[in-house]
Amino acid sequence: MADLGTLEVEVDVNEAYIAQVRNGQPSRITLDAYPDTSFAGRVRQVVPTADRQKATVQVKVSILDRDPRILPEMGAKVTFERESDNPTAAAARRVLVPRGAVAQGTNGARVWIVEQGRVSSREVEVGPERGEQVEIRRGLSGGETVVLDPPGSLEDGARVRVATS
Repeated sequence: MADLGTLEVEVDVNEAYIAQVRNGQPSRITLDAYPDTSFAGRVRQVVPTADRQKATVQVKVSILDRDPRILPEMGAKVTFERESDNPTAAAARRVLVPRGAVAQGTNGARVWIVEQGRVSSREVEVGPERGEQVEIRRGLSGGETVVLDPPGSLEDGARVRVATS
């Protein structure tokens, strides 16, 4: 006997993408038998074990739309949706700079950036080091040109020339 009011889809997600899936996340379910129709779903559980042979993690998705065409053991595909108003829907972007670009002072960590041939000092929040790189958690958005090993005499607005390596 099957409880058709609590049908769910069990899907194997590649472990490289599992960080993008979380409990409660909305999804769309397409049954192999009805490829032109999709049904609303919601992640009920990310099973906390991985299948080493397939490099996947099992995810259980509850089917929210009640439809008499949905039957147990049918084949299905699941698409996980991102909530645009939820900043945690995507993995956070990491900004890394060379260790020599971060100047530690009495007022905290600073990075000198180059914009239109002039430098400006920017206060940053430093995260963990990764080899010769330092993660910047706050203060840079990524893509900025930074000054390596800035001299102590450097001042805001000073003209500089970007060296190419």
